[in-house]
Amino acid sequence: MASWNCALGLSSLTIGERLCALAIPLLGLLEAVVVNISRCFDSDRPRRHSYSLDDLSRIAKNTPFSVNEIEALLELYKELSSSIIDDGLIHKEELQLALFRKAVGKNLFLDRVFDLFDEKKNGVIEFEEFVHTLCVFHPCAPMEEKINFAFKLYDLSQTGYIERDEVKQMVVATLLESGLSVSNEAVEAIIDKTFEDADIDKDGKINKAEWKAFVVRNPTLLKHMTLYHLRDITTAFPSFIFNTEVDE
Repeated sequence: MASWNCALGLSSLTIGERLCALAIPLLGLLEAVVVNISRCFDSDRPRRHSYSLDDLSRIAKNTPFSVNEIEALLELYKELSSSIIDDGLIHKEELQLALFRKAVGKNLFLDRVFDLFDEKKNGVIEFEEFVHTLCVFHPCAPMEEKINFAFKLYDLSQTGYIERDEVKQMVVATLLESGLSVSNEAVEAIIDKTFEDADIDKDGKINKAEWKAFVVRNPTLLKHMTLYHLRDITTAFPSFIFNTEVDE
């Protein structure tokens, strides 16, 4: 956790770098999902797909993933979605178990990961939602999509604006996650500087246009919006090749 001391404690860093640091726990959880795919392929459980080759091809069509990679993501999805409740859907408790390997208390970063995957807002993550969200983190994903997704990350209340209280919640949660002790004055200073730089019309909240301009001036905000493991999942985890039913 030494990086937190650098991100939140050194005055030499730009406000963009400090704010970027707030996303690291959340995006680290997303990367853990991808990395954990290697463990899934160690299972001897028979793999019977509920998706046909046509289904896999349809899902892959508008994504940066190949059909073979969609099948690999389906394997990961099936492992996650059957860890507690075997109903073909990922519940928050299952995502929590996959990421932390144990039950933990309320966690803002876990909640944000789950909410961003749960596009239908029905309390579960369906397979196509799972794929669609991971697409944003693919190295080939358009920068505009990454910018929009990062905005949603900070827009905790989903009002279409990033408000001061939302930034403060992220700062406080980051401090709790990292075990750092920072004065309330230091927290308020980070937030003040963020809004001084980003809130162009000075209305006390950051809209999407202001956010985009802020990101352009502080590109480090998107530093963790790309997961390079997604470039070629079947190469990163070659044991999958022996289980695939798709010939590519």
